[in-house]
Amino acid sequence: MTGVALIGSGRMGLFHGETLSRRLPGVRLVAVADPVPGAAQRLGADRSYENPERVWADSDVDAVVIAAPARFHAELAVAAARAGKHVFCEKPMALTLAEADRVIDAARAAGVVLQVGFNRRFAPDWAAARRLTDAGQVGTPRLLRSLTRDPAGFDPARIAPGTVFNETLIHDFDTLRFLNPGAEATEVYAVADALVEPEWRDRGLLDTAVVTVRFANGAMGTAEACFEASYGYDVRGEVLGSGGMVTMGDGRRTGLTFSGAGGRIVETSSSDQELFGSAYVAELAAFTEAVRTGAPAPVTGEDARAALAIALAAAESVRTGKPVEVAK
Repeated sequence: MTGVALIGSGRMGLFHGETLSRRLPGVRLVAVADPVPGAAQRLGADRSYENPERVWADSDVDAVVIAAPARFHAELAVAAARAGKHVFCEKPMALTLAEADRVIDAARAAGVVLQVGFNRRFAPDWAAARRLTDAGQVGTPRLLRSLTRDPAGFDPARIAPGTVFNETLIHDFDTLRFLNPGAEATEVYAVADALVEPEWRDRGLLDTAVVTVRFANGAMGTAEACFEASYGYDVRGEVLGSGGMVTMGDGRRTGLTFSGAGGRIVETSSSDQELFGSAYVAELAAFTEAVRTGAPAPVTGEDARAALAIALAAAESVRTGKPVEVAK
């Protein structure tokens, strides 16, 4: 059994905890570290810690899943690696490139697996699109697109400035890289505004953004995000290449379409866990398999750093109103 500790038991942490305790054979949820009590008992973990430092000394813990708030990710990942624990870290892995480098260096020095939670790579549509790209059927990528639209119910008081780039669009930046393999981003131009909650604009909270990304192979990508879509949770992607086009996602929960007197009705997804539930499980399955076998992580710290570099360039582009080179 692979012993895993969960750090952070918020909305995403609880889903990961349920996966670790109930959905993955060969995995044991040893502990939950969170200052809020009760999650360990709910998830069936062996023990509860208020302080994650207790996890580092727990010999039954082989690996950690970090689902704490983003500002703590890098510090926790470095500490876990130095304690010899394999690390799965939710996105973003870090908030600066220097922090990202510290995490990567710590994991490399300790010889532990480091995987980051870019779940779309594990969703069936996106994984199939990558296989088509790798097989050459799409040809040379020319235009790429990725979008994220969150469901209604956006609460600006719970969102930190920069979230639209660091925690939302960072998925789309990784998707563009994933579907244009081998080519890194070179330049970014972004526009963003507070269109859902205009009164929060002066506090730095931007909720709607469009980003164009130039890649070293000449391909051009577009990433867009909005924190509110009245119809549900909507994530899509597209690659146009010299050999054809592949599209991913349509926002549907199922393939059902009902046509009646009132028109045509489809069932749309209302949350990321509903749309990408299987992908969330698959990414942790891949992580624990890498821990057991020594296989390389399918989503690396270097992948997380590259997506963060695009996010930081996008934020700088909004501040300056100019295209920005992506840092190496």
